Amino acid sequence: MITHTKAIYPASFPLNLIDQFNALLIFTKKAKTMIKANNPSLKSWIEVEDNSDFPIQNLPFGIFSVNNNEKRVGVALGNKVIDLAKLHEFGYLDGLGFEQSDFVSDHLNDMMLKGKQGTRDLRNRLSDLFESGNDTLQNHSDHQAVAIHNISSVTMHLPIKVGDYTDFYSSEQHAFNVGCLFRDPENALMPNWKHIPVGYHGRSSSIIASGQAIHRPKGQMKPPTADVPVFGPSRLLDFELETVFFTYEGKPLGDSISTAEADDFIFGMALFNDWSARDIQGWEYVPLGPFLGKNFASSVSPWIVTLDALEPFRIPGPNQDNPKILPYLEYEGDKHIDINLSVIIQPENGDENVVGTSNFKYMYWNMNQQLAHHSVNGCNIKCGDAMGSGTISGPDEGQYGSMLETSWKGTKPFKMSDGSERKFINDNDTVIMRGHCSKNGVRIGFGEVSTKVLPAK
Repeated sequence: MITHTKAIYPASFPLNLIDQFNALLIFTKKAKTMIKANNPSLKSWIEVEDNSDFPIQNLPFGIFSVNNNEKRVGVALGNKVIDLAKLHEFGYLDGLGFEQSDFVSDHLNDMMLKGKQGTRDLRNRLSDLFESGNDTLQNHSDHQAVAIHNISSVTMHLPIKVGDYTDFYSSEQHAFNVGCLFRDPENALMPNWKHIPVGYHGRSSSIIASGQAIHRPKGQMKPPTADVPVFGPSRLLDFELETVFFTYEGKPLGDSISTAEADDFIFGMALFNDWSARDIQGWEYVPLGPFLGKNFASSVSPWIVTLDALEPFRIPGPNQDNPKILPYLEYEGDKHIDINLSVIIQPENGDENVVGTSNFKYMYWNMNQQLAHHSVNGCNIKCGDAMGSGTISGPDEGQYGSMLETSWKGTKPFKMSDGSERKFINDNDTVIMRGHCSKNGVRIGFGEVSTKVLPAK
């Protein structure tokens, strides 16, 4: 059995009983908003490189295996993966309400069923355990030998069992760019765009883990000069630079989640490449929207960065008074997040080429609004539901989240370092996306999502 240090009150805590009670109320209120694992001064007894995506302030969750053995829940710290099943077995996670089966699993969903407070307490316990001044595990080299793995020696898997997947369309610059390409600047945004977080229900079965290759999709397309459609491999295969958030168990069918409640129902975020076959999509999307042009693959990064870990990087969002949004979409506080994003194309056996950099802060609609809109009609949100942000584009060239925009529908090919050009994605190209936040000397990273495109079958 592992014992843990009890919390103590500040030295200035008042002695008078009435003052003690009042101060305790204030202390408890503040504790709800303060997350001790986010303390920027924390250092770990596990060595973490300065530019690591995974300092002790991050502690993202994922699913890993070693030597093709059973899948387990892990946490990244520096270049190590912490086996939570082993920590639970040895008693380091006692008192948190988790079972061994929550961590010996091929998905995070069972662990997530403990809700926001459960996973927050777990992350805080892990932060305590690996903080440099805590020798509880630090002095047990035998436990470390089986509970801590080099990240290079593990295989990462799809982290979440996704039941339902919704893709939003919430970057104003991206929506404007696409509107300009297919309509004109005066009518770029559809009349509803600034009134509702536009979205559609996608295909969850084809959400795949980073590292899994895809084949170029096939389908119907209608070339501009043709009278009838043709069938074949997509010629306009594109990436979409997105993030995705995953939910805790929501409310029963018929109930809604407000913008004020939304944070309590969001577990965390990952990088998301929501692949798109532009030519297939362009022919099929009227009148019901995306289908074969989108459902063939969506790639997700293996580590889920908790919303708690992202709290220090909150920033204000855009003004939404012109037009004025409806009351159920209004929110208080800073709900946008400053996340630097980049997308890279790497030809087979070639160098990486950064084709775009963007930032999650450019979103018009934030995650709280997306979740509130999704559930306002009584839709029941389930544990592990995936909500894609939609393509994230910044205001300037070089900050676009798709090749459709970067090459401006093929009229401005991107020049690669090997002398070739890209209008869209070629066979055997690998598309890589990376993201991180940085503030007060702390870098919270997402790792990467990487996918190679193989020729059509």
